[in-house]
Amino acid sequence: MPQRRQHQLNRKTLETNITVDLDIDGDGSSQINTGVGFLDHMLSSLTKHAGWTLALACEGDLYIDDHHTAEDCALALGDCLNKILGERKGIQRFGHAYVPLDEALVRAVVDLSGRPWPAVNLHFNRPQIGQLATENIVHFFQSFAVSLKAAVHIDEIKGDNDHHKAEAAFKAFARALKEALKTTGSEAIPSTKGRLG
Repeated sequence: MPQRRQHQLNRKTLETNITVDLDIDGDGSSQINTGVGFLDHMLSSLTKHAGWTLALACEGDLYIDDHHTAEDCALALGDCLNKILGERKGIQRFGHAYVPLDEALVRAVVDLSGRPWPAVNLHFNRPQIGQLATENIVHFFQSFAVSLKAAVHIDEIKGDNDHHKAEAAFKAFARALKEALKTTGSEAIPSTKGRLG
């Protein structure tokens, strides 16, 4: 039986205290509590469509605003996944997905290269969705890419409804990650350099 790819970590700063328990060979179930309802919803959707099992809890300085919570949850989750991948042996490395949600359509492309490069093009009409600032949706993906050390391209192709665009982005990112994280049955590092990063 292959070894499960999972990791637990705690990330504590003066702004947030986050615990993450991630299994990327999971069943899509999640227990998420960030204190920001829409972020919880997006992380649950990410978990479901990536096929992970995730428990994530965050105590953040929400009396200031949602920025530190969104950013630090992304950094913690990306770091946890980075630690699971290690040298990144035996994975597909690349993944992409197009996901529609009614009128919205978003494309996500991922390269688990070991080199961070966030390119996120999402355009929102309103300043927030629920308690989450829409600028922090973009910043979440940027922070995740940096912490994961991956090239992440997320592009809004079309859409009008901000909730639909955000949710399509998280689902597309999830599906692209799921493809990139697939095992190949080899212990080789998927690079002509002989290493990633």
